[in-house]
Amino acid sequence: MTRTERPAVPLTGGDQIHAPAPGTEWWRDAVIYQVYPRSFADGNGDGMGDLPGITSRLDHLAKLGVDAVWLSPFYRSPQKDAGYDVTDYRQVDPRFGTLDDFDAMRARAHELGLRVIVDLVPNHSSDQHVWFQEALAAAPGSLARDRYMFRDGKGADGAEPPNNWQSIFGGPAWTRLAPREDDGPAGPQWYLHLFDSSQPDLNWDNAEVRAEFEDVLRFWLDRGVDGFRVDVAHGMIKETGLPDWDGKVAMVEGSDGANGGSNEGPMFDQDGVHEIYRAWHKVLDEYDGDRCLVAEAWVSPMSRLARYVREDEMQQAFNFAFLVTKWNAGKLRDVVTESLETMDAVGAPTTWVLSNHDVVRHASRLGLDETADGPMNGIGPADVQPDAELGLRRARAATLLMLSLPGSAYLYQGEELGLPDHTTLPDDVRQDPAFFRTHGAEVGRDGCRIPLPWEADRPGLGFGPSDATWLPQPESYRALAADQQYGVDGSTFELYRGALGLRRAERLGQGGLTWVAGYADAADVVALRVADVIVLSNLGAAPVVLPEGAEVLIASGPLTESAEGIALPTDTTVWIRG
Repeated sequence: MTRTERPAVPLTGGDQIHAPAPGTEWWRDAVIYQVYPRSFADGNGDGMGDLPGITSRLDHLAKLGVDAVWLSPFYRSPQKDAGYDVTDYRQVDPRFGTLDDFDAMRARAHELGLRVIVDLVPNHSSDQHVWFQEALAAAPGSLARDRYMFRDGKGADGAEPPNNWQSIFGGPAWTRLAPREDDGPAGPQWYLHLFDSSQPDLNWDNAEVRAEFEDVLRFWLDRGVDGFRVDVAHGMIKETGLPDWDGKVAMVEGSDGANGGSNEGPMFDQDGVHEIYRAWHKVLDEYDGDRCLVAEAWVSPMSRLARYVREDEMQQAFNFAFLVTKWNAGKLRDVVTESLETMDAVGAPTTWVLSNHDVVRHASRLGLDETADGPMNGIGPADVQPDAELGLRRARAATLLMLSLPGSAYLYQGEELGLPDHTTLPDDVRQDPAFFRTHGAEVGRDGCRIPLPWEADRPGLGFGPSDATWLPQPESYRALAADQQYGVDGSTFELYRGALGLRRAERLGQGGLTWVAGYADAADVVALRVADVIVLSNLGAAPVVLPEGAEVLIASGPLTESAEGIALPTDTTVWIRG
């Protein structure tokens, strides 16, 4: 044995931290694929993805082996924030198609055995929403203004914002209206927007707002959707009195995984949100088929997150603590243990996620120095550039580890192709409002939202019938196009497809988890047993020798051979029987 190799250890014993959890509800162990509609596939050649384009590529998801698809917003919108500024929650934006196109997409997905989850954006609407336009035309104190968070300003003439809150996208969280004849003594009122000024926050203490969104839920449930991902699920209720707060929130926080990105302050994670979700739970109970609610809630500690998935509230909550955990074996073991134990306490499944439309893709994130606080929501040309080879190797290893864990997992479109962020986008093509509101100090999330490459030799890499793409694709995407990976042994697509097939066959999503005793204290190895599968992830520099006679089921990269046997190289994960 070379001095750099770690010996094999017995793969027995250890502490079980999660008991097997068989369940009949599909969402308890589902693998759910996020589609970002404007970047998935373009059906009409205008350079923007759309619903017919999604329908045309659903076979890709069926081939991959996922259980459900989650669509980011496709509702009528001015697209100031890529559809998260909604003007009509019951209509498809013409850029994406029609309600008939949605029905055709949903029918085709169900035909392929894919559930359909849609995004819901209840914290705020667009400023072009009919309600907000009515509020602008109405007087202070009117019923129309009570649907939103209008307040008088501070100071003798009301020229100062009602409080000192800052927008997540940069700058003040308040915008003052133009003067009107019927303004009160404090002058024109201000309205709250935790995000862009074009996204006014709704007032969830208003009964009409609550009734409206319950009706929106029923509208889409009647059209056959299987669930809702709830945007900013922790933000709808604000502390009474809207007190000043000197903190600052960001789109993504918690880079060391300690808290999973806590959005603290009087505008987040107020106890009153839970009353809303208990009411929504009752709405979903009116329908057959185990419909689900999924919380996008950046809260800490994790015990606070568990409150969103109590028996009478939501079914899932994104596990951002796992997403932001650095490439460190000890920290990964800690966050997996805490996640499972905390969610088990309320009878909810744990969810696992590594990438989405708001963060740097993990194939790029993991190519940065793991000891540094690298950017989570954007890498620009002037930033330190990721090591593409290192990032992809670690991303494949991290994904194979994630897909072995009990519970439900989320994949972000394109990660099954090993796509990195586009980290050299020029400023003149950027569209993320965070870039503009921070005057370029934050490059924003455009880099993780690049149109997908489907066919290497087609214009626009096969994104649509023309060469148009709403954001430019990097040249590196050509070699990663889907048609270059189908059926190719060792490709990232085939790694994902193989892992998902094994995950289903071995029922890993419902399995118990035990840490393997021999590696319990290893600083650079994550070793666990789920169901009948042993999972080893080597994050250290020295190869790890596999036990003699171990049956290799799948590995994230090539294994090596030595006089001592088969070894697991650095930044590689393997599933075995031993």
